[in-house]
Amino acid sequence: MLIDHRTYTVRPGTLAKQIALYEQYGLAAQQRHLGKPLAWLITETGEINTYVHLWVYEDAADRAKKRAAMQADPEWQTFLAKSTEAGYLIKQENKLMTPASFAPISRP
Repeated sequence: MLIDHRTYTVRPGTLAKQIALYEQYGLAAQQRHLGKPLAWLITETGEINTYVHLWVYEDAADRAKKRAAMQADPEWQTFLAKSTEAGYLIKQENKLMTPASFAPISRP
């Protein structure tokens, strides 16, 4: 199992706008290709103006296949264009992680 841990930082005062943009233009396309996320979280303390999502893949090949299909989706391309145009996003950090053997992740 491979977990794609993604942290996004947005300009102060734009978090709700970025999430609304994603809900309207990106969510359906992303879930169509990647399935439901393990988690989609909004930071309340610590580094504010950030949100995190976690996606589960079988392995690196599964991740590459699903993400390539998503990138080719016109609906996803529309979201990316609108997100770029809005300019809310400041930084993105991705970590590919695997669960420790003593703490496996099970999905409902």
